[in-house]
Amino acid sequence: MTEGDTGTAAAPYTDAARARLVAAYEACELAELARAAVPIGEHELHPDGTVRSPGSVLADAARVLGAAQRFFEAAAVFERLGGANWELIGDVLGVSAHTARARFTTAEDRFRRGLLSPAEATGPPGSPGEVSWWRAYMAREPQEAALDLDEWVLRHQDGDSGLGSAPVSGGLARRR
Repeated sequence: MTEGDTGTAAAPYTDAARARLVAAYEACELAELARAAVPIGEHELHPDGTVRSPGSVLADAARVLGAAQRFFEAAAVFERLGGANWELIGDVLGVSAHTARARFTTAEDRFRRGLLSPAEATGPPGSPGEVSWWRAYMAREPQEAALDLDEWVLRHQDGDSGLGSAPVSGGLARRR
């Protein structure tokens, strides 16, 4: 895809490109959740320093941790679909190939099923097989999803230079 290509038809992206798009989305979600946890609101503490809403910061941290785990999983799936074997993934993570496979094979299978039939791969909300609305959108309209992430990156660039006008969509490989 070229930086100037902004057509809206579903692009025939490779499976690895779609997996990278999912990883990009998960990173975006992680960044948003972590950013929201930084400010300390006036309403959070009593004047004596005790917490007004016990458990709320811990709940925020749990959401960030969940998002980090989803990003971690999406990154492993991307690496697999990009050609990495279990030995390489294990080496990067400091575990055996067997441990890496046991940790990520379900995520890879779920991703592949989602590409074939997003509706079929969707489980009840919060279930391990759940495909978020965004993942279903990405499976249906990957180019639009990539353009949405382009906008997010460009809105949040902080001194980054050289990103171009398509920092996400510009790097996705199409099927030949």
